[in-house]
Amino acid sequence: MIELLLIRHGETEWNVEKRLQGHRDIKLNREGLRQSLALGRRLIDEPLDAIYSSDLLRALHTAQAIATPRGMNVQLEKGLRERCFGAFEGMIHPEIDARYPEDYAAWQRRDIDARYPSGEFHAETLREFAARTLECVERLANHAGHRRIALVTHGGVLDTVYRRATGMGFELPRNFDVLNASINRVTWDGSNFAIVKWADVSHLAHASLDEIDHLQ
Repeated sequence: MIELLLIRHGETEWNVEKRLQGHRDIKLNREGLRQSLALGRRLIDEPLDAIYSSDLLRALHTAQAIATPRGMNVQLEKGLRERCFGAFEGMIHPEIDARYPEDYAAWQRRDIDARYPSGEFHAETLREFAARTLECVERLANHAGHRRIALVTHGGVLDTVYRRATGMGFELPRNFDVLNASINRVTWDGSNFAIVKWADVSHLAHASLDEIDHLQ
């Protein structure tokens, strides 16, 4: 049995604006940096065999805030990237709806095989994205010698693992939280995931963040 700490990256300006990020390489904003420092302090005494991260900066910088105080390296995994949304990336919902109404409708009804128009990058279908991310997470979990690892990633990846663990269909709307800088504890027994604790952001309490500010 291995424990996975699935961690969503800290906040970005595009998170605040509700602008779709996907494969766009958006950095953490000031709040996201504070969140990451608080996250690193929360996990400083927790044994970890490895720290893996998406190669996008918002995840990597979050992972480095965990790894650096521990003297550990971050191992990059492109398979932990967010889903690529093609031409949707960089836009907010009303803009997508206005420009691509049929594709937007397919997104909102969670059509698992819908492929959106290409933009800077070629869009993935939801089915392709789920297969890609689950293969990556399971491969890392099955690595010999691992007992507890941290995977710093994106909201879509957390959504996929949660659905796999609970048997929740991709066609159903999300009814669980996927929060910036949250710790989501999941076990893997070689065949199945199980949720231990989800959406833990207790380390982001105002007092903790204020303390971080005084240390900078």
